[in-house]
Parts: sequence; structure tokens; C-alpha cells
Amino acid sequence: MLAIGLEGKLRHFRVDLDRLDPAIDLVLETTRKAYPALDVPFHSRWRHFAVDGVDRWASIDTAAKWRDGAARARAAFDLAIVSVLLDAGAGSQWRYKDKSTGATIGRSEGLALASLDMFVRGDFSSSPGDPLRVDAEALTRLSDDVLRLAFQVADGNRLINISGRAALLRRLGDVVAGKPEIFGRGDKPRPGGLFDHLAALAVDGRLAAPTILAELLRHFGRIWPSRHELAGIPLGDCWRHPLLITADSTSQLVPLHKLSQWLAYSLIEPLQAAGITVVDIDGLTGLAEYRNGGLFIDIGVLTFRDASEIAREHDIGSTLVVEWRALTVALLDKLAEGLRQRLGMDAEALPLAKVLEGGTWAAGRIIARKLRADGPPPINVISDGTVF
Repeated sequence: MLAIGLEGKLRHFRVDLDRLDPAIDLVLETTRKAYPALDVPFHSRWRHFAVDGVDRWASIDTAAKWRDGAARARAAFDLAIVSVLLDAGAGSQWRYKDKSTGATIGRSEGLALASLDMFVRGDFSSSPGDPLRVDAEALTRLSDDVLRLAFQVADGNRLINISGRAALLRRLGDVVAGKPEIFGRGDKPRPGGLFDHLAALAVDGRLAAPTILAELLRHFGRIWPSRHELAGIPLGDCWRHPLLITADSTSQLVPLHKLSQWLAYSLIEPLQAAGITVVDIDGLTGLAEYRNGGLFIDIGVLTFRDASEIAREHDIGSTLVVEWRALTVALLDKLAEGLRQRLGMDAEALPLAKVLEGGTWAAGRIIARKLRADGPPPINVISDGTVF
């Protein structure tokens, strides 16, 4: 897609790589401000469980009396999986009132706290005496109203497609319940049972990050709304673009898998805490979501061929949105290369997961807030709450 764009042949966007340097400048400034020593953690859901310098999951983890390391890892997997699946864009109106501080928190951080509070209360557990877990049984009976109440949804506090989010978790419950050989090795079926499956795939205590993604796509694929299929397999966050022609059955398909990759990144730390070394982290791509993608539009790396597109709403599967998201993935690689050159670091010292966290996601939010009230993305995307 980037090659086509550089040839000036895309339908909706022009690409100006000369504007990549200002993007790198902003990302570098943002990273140094947040992490002066450049000790950047991975981009993952775990960052959003920290509020005002207090890591709430760390406090819960320390206080819990885990039976063993595997039990701890299953619980962390449980939390990461449901929290990430609930993390599609909240919209600019929604806020979550944090009972601990009284603060109202929106977007991804608010969604994280809401899901964490549900987890701690045992809303996802079918065992009253064991709240810190997510069971297939509890997921399959999760109602829209329970999720609506937990996320404080009201007339003046609208959250995009609460029903779609609840349905996604119910499908997760169905999939997990139907695969006890994957999700029930060490306990009754639960999403966190994926830890045992992945641990068994490690060789000499090492597991490649792309293997995490492959297993997520393989075993969670059927939870996603049916859009495109290949040989009867639902493809999830995978779309079509007419200019990407190949000679096989994958012609025109553009695989992006934003939430699945966000989840793969978020499972790295629980695996590491359990003693498994995760390698080839750059085998995952950057995330095709609106903060990263908005950075490239707002700073001028990407410009619209038709300026009137800015004022329109665009379906998540439209060629414009597919172009934008695919270009985002490709441009994140180029930005990461430039950032490493500036810092004299290599991909091992500054993997893409740290570039995103440092990084592009935060820089995208900063520039969005400078240009637009409340900082919405530069493109108005009609989404169902299960993509980004």
C-alpha cells in the first residue's frame, strides 16, 4: 500500500515522506518528556491500569494469594484479554468516574479502569469466593445491562456500541467453553487458560511474539463479527482493497488485526513474569488505530486527495479507511527506523512496542488535542466497537 501511495496511485491519500522528520521530532520530544532516561516500557494494556502514578494491578497482584505462578499468569491473562477486547474506541463523550479518586477518565484509560473494576468485583467470575478470574461460564451469560451499568453508560454518557462489546465477550465465552483442550488445561475453561497453551509452545523457555499472535488468531478468530471469510474461516480485522492484487485467494485482502496485536503485546509481560522469554517482538506490526494514524495525517505525511472527505463519515471497511490503516502500519516502521537513528539505538534496544508507547500513540493524541477540541481523530470512522 505504501509503495502504491509513493507512486501516487492511491484513491484517497497522497504520501509525503519529507514530512516524516517532523513526525519523528514530535515522537522524540514526547518520548523524552515521558521517559527522560529512555527506559520506555512496552505498549500494552498494563500501562492503563496506572493512575496518578499508582499501578493498581501491581497492588492487586501483590495482595493476592496466588496458588502458584501459573495461577497468577492465568489471572493476568484473563484481565488482559477481556480488557483489550473492551478497548475499542469509546468516543469523545464517554467518561468513567473513578470511585477511588473521584476523577472522570475517558477513552482507553477509562475503559481500562472500568474493566479492571469489573474484574476485581468478580463480574467475570462464576466462583463467588474467587473473584480474580474470568470464566467461560460467566462470559456466556454476560448481559448488555451488566456491561452498561459497569461502564456507567447513560443518556449523557454514551459509549459506542455497548451491545457489540457485550456480544463480543459472550462469543469469547462460547469459544473458550468449546475448546477445553486449549483453555482448560490447568483449570475449568477460562481465557487465561491460553497461558498454559502458550507456555507449552515455548522452546527452551523462549516464545516468539508472532507465535502469540498466531495462536490468538487461530483460537479467538470466531469471536469477531463475520465480515470476510477465507475457506470458511472468519478473518476478523481484515479488509479488502481493490488495488492489492495477487494471484491467489488472498487477493485484495489487507490483514490488520489491531485488537489482536494489542492483545499480543499485552500478553508479553505476564509471560515474562512467569519466566518465559518472549523474542522477536518486532515480528508484530504497529497498531492500525486512530492515534497512530492520526499522527501521520495531522502532521502532513498523509494528505487527502479530496479535502471534502474530512467532513464525511467513513465506514470501517471503506477503501479510504483501509488505505489509512495500512499506510499507518507501513509508516510506523519507517518512523521507528528514523527514531532509532536519531537515538543511536537498534531494534533490540528500541523495539516497535516501545516506539508505540513512547511514542507515536501519545504524540498522536497530543497533536489531535492541539488541532481539534477534545482531540477526536482526523477521520470520522463509523465503527461497531470491535475494531478500534
